Amino acid sequence: MASASTAIASTSNYPLGVRATVRYRGFVLIPQADFTWLVRPERSPMHLLPFRAPASSLADVKALVDWRLGEAIQAS
Repeated sequence: MASASTAIASTSNYPLGVRATVRYRGFVLIPQADFTWLVRPERSPMHLLPFRAPASSLADVKALVDWRLGEAIQAS
């Protein structure tokens, strides 16, 4: 009996094309369906907890990561 393979289609509909996950300064920036961003550290130990960024451009999210890293460095 042959096994059937099923293609898994993406359920997200992005009008301007595909939004890819981005690695930036030790973080993974994951686009969400509502155009917000989920920002998570690539590995442990976490110096900065995961957070969500509001709907904005990739450059804005990168600037937010830079700002939060600066704040974390000053606090320690």
